[in-house]
Amino acid sequence: MGRQALTHHDGAGRFAAAAVLCLALGMSACTDMGRFQVSGNEKPPPTIKATRPSPETSATDREHQRILASYGGAYNDPKLQALITKAVDRLVAASDRPDFSYRVTILNSGAVNAFALPTGQLYVTRGLLALASDTSELSSVLSHEMAHVLAKHASIREEQAKRAALVNNMVGEVDSGDANMQALALAKTKLTMASFSRAQEFEADAIGVALAAKANFDPYGAARFLSAMERNAALKTSHTADPRSQDFLSSHPATPERVENAETSAKQYAASGSHERDRNAYLSAIDNLVYGEDPSEGFVRGRRFLHPKLGFTFVAPEAYTLDNTAQAVVGVREGGTQALRFDVVRVPQELPLSSYLNSGWMENVDKSSVEESTIGGYPAATAAASSDQWQFRIYALRVGGDVYRFIFAAKDKTGDAEKSFRETVNSFRRLTLAEIQAARPLRVKIVSVKPGDTVESMSRRMQGVDRPLERFRIINGLDQRAALRPNDRVKIVVD
Repeated sequence: MGRQALTHHDGAGRFAAAAVLCLALGMSACTDMGRFQVSGNEKPPPTIKATRPSPETSATDREHQRILASYGGAYNDPKLQALITKAVDRLVAASDRPDFSYRVTILNSGAVNAFALPTGQLYVTRGLLALASDTSELSSVLSHEMAHVLAKHASIREEQAKRAALVNNMVGEVDSGDANMQALALAKTKLTMASFSRAQEFEADAIGVALAAKANFDPYGAARFLSAMERNAALKTSHTADPRSQDFLSSHPATPERVENAETSAKQYAASGSHERDRNAYLSAIDNLVYGEDPSEGFVRGRRFLHPKLGFTFVAPEAYTLDNTAQAVVGVREGGTQALRFDVVRVPQELPLSSYLNSGWMENVDKSSVEESTIGGYPAATAAASSDQWQFRIYALRVGGDVYRFIFAAKDKTGDAEKSFRETVNSFRRLTLAEIQAARPLRVKIVSVKPGDTVESMSRRMQGVDRPLERFRIINGLDQRAALRPNDRVKIVVD
């Protein structure tokens, strides 16, 4: 749960019931309540080529440190460093700016992400590296981010934002009686910003495909990886609404549209040159790569959440899918009729938990429902709350100087739901020393297919992940009709 240092909030701010549900359903941008985060790898960040001196160095360094803190620090792996160094060198040599240097940092995060700073600092997460299937796919990501730098998209975007701010100021000066005119002007400004950003993404895709092809990487690597990203996102959010519908004004266009454009761009270069996927070298480099969450930040195993560093665990109700986010552990029941959020806050020791639940940090608490008790030997309190469409059950447990919160949401308040909520809270306990010592991350293992092996039989070797069959197909770039051949090398996830 989290990517950086454990952070506490005193709960003074109001926390609307709708915000609880919003985050529990995976829309983490809705609020930024108590983070539950533990320091990641504190070693100096691995680099590939030093960036050129710049007057922006101090600001860049500050942003670099902020990124490291947000993504669990840097991930150090000499094999991967060597592979990425070689790929970046090829891309730089093929670019229109072979004099420009890039610094690439692998981030210790299971999220699938990559981004760039204007100075040429590139970032890829180990989650992205685990999803890619060959060096051409990785190179498509690197060349896309390099394209953002070379096209100076960040500077253009900043200028566009300044213009939008001027429009907003002008709109604010419009006669307040003409509300429709204000709304129309602001809507046009937002749509212009969104379209501008999507245009940048398409431009970076096209430049990236061309650059990868010029460096003799398979130009279809971008389309394959974008498809893998779409399938991975769909698997992660299949229990909620389409994630794209929640972010209409996203700075990234819908992935199917990007896949189509990437394939169109790749066709221009497919017939020219000798294009490599470099699959075997890539798979060798990611063998033993940490997969998913780092146990030092807490991790999910099925319905159980464990945090070895802080030394506790709990089990979610039946049919729940848990996700360890930067803000909290959140879970959604199959069908979306129930959800939970688990986080930590700092509450003054002298303040009783019953008073804390009544202090106004959450809206619409039924004060008559507040009860104090003891759960697992810890002082605790519970209360009910409600909104128009949801019923909430809140639990607070005081463990040392911290207060752990369980916030459950249900469409319908039933006895079975209340029972499952109590069972989850009652499952909260300290980990034994043996459990803490045994906690270790999942890892990507590269294995060879033997005669008789099938997608189904290989997926059964996957450990510690949900929906292993679908996940095996996705991380290996296999569609529903794909079959395995003897001696193929494939990725599995093992404990």
